[in-house]
Amino acid sequence: MLRTVVLAAARSPLVRRVVESGPFDPLVGRFVAGTRDDDAVAAVRRLTTDRYVTVDHLGEDTTDRTQADAIVAAYLRLLIRLADEGLAHRTEVSVKLSALGQRLPVDADKIALDSARQICAAAGAAGTTVTVDMEDHTTTDRTLETVRELRVDFPWTGAVLQSQLRRTEADCRDLAGPGSRVRLCKGAYDEPSSVAFRTAHEVDRSFVRCLRVLMEGRGVPMVATHDPRLIDIARVLAARNGRTAADWELQMLYGVRPRAQAEFAAEGLRMRVYLPYGTEWFGYFMRRLGERPANLAFFARALLTRS
Repeated sequence: MLRTVVLAAARSPLVRRVVESGPFDPLVGRFVAGTRDDDAVAAVRRLTTDRYVTVDHLGEDTTDRTQADAIVAAYLRLLIRLADEGLAHRTEVSVKLSALGQRLPVDADKIALDSARQICAAAGAAGTTVTVDMEDHTTTDRTLETVRELRVDFPWTGAVLQSQLRRTEADCRDLAGPGSRVRLCKGAYDEPSSVAFRTAHEVDRSFVRCLRVLMEGRGVPMVATHDPRLIDIARVLAARNGRTAADWELQMLYGVRPRAQAEFAAEGLRMRVYLPYGTEWFGYFMRRLGERPANLAFFARALLTRS
């Protein structure tokens, strides 16, 4: 219920205007590295002393070609910076296809694929990789097809699967081949029961089933969760399947359990931080609010005490 309410609010222009007006900077700053390339690079430099990073230039549901092209240009610029500053070997990028043109009114899939190819080529030149983020269930088939096409020339392209979707265990089996990089997360979208599990218990059980498939497969599982119980299960499954620290990785969001992130890295786990930045942070921020009641309480206090 909480997530449903928050995600509904995320579609409200009024809520967006209020949130973007500025009283929530301390909370936004917990989850978003900043708005500029310099902010992202500074955060990457700090985090990569002991961790790995995947950088997301925020933006989604783009319906304007100029804006989509601007996002591609931002990624190309960022990848050059990462290479020039010697950070690319510990930093990849994550992209949302809806930011690259997947929702444009004309030639959407072709434009998104061509844009993603440009970013993959720049990542390859920089010596790093790209992971294609998953969005709501209406885009799943198109997103996975784009990943398959990208892997023809860039076999290291990562895919993201969400355990809340009923189809995901089967998708894990399809994608668990040699060299495949798959990020498994719970999912942050409000999906209908016809395609998704609706309770936390069901989503967690699905996560474990999917994780078992990936750990038994021949790819590289990227386990995206902050749940200590699921992390423990991932470690057990990795050991059971003879995986070393180089054969899988744990991923957490920027600003969430930072002390635990550092501790996992110190233990020798391959710990990667999902680091978002950019001016289009509103949708991402609202999804983070919906995931934890404590975040929403902080948000409410800031709103009520706004001068």
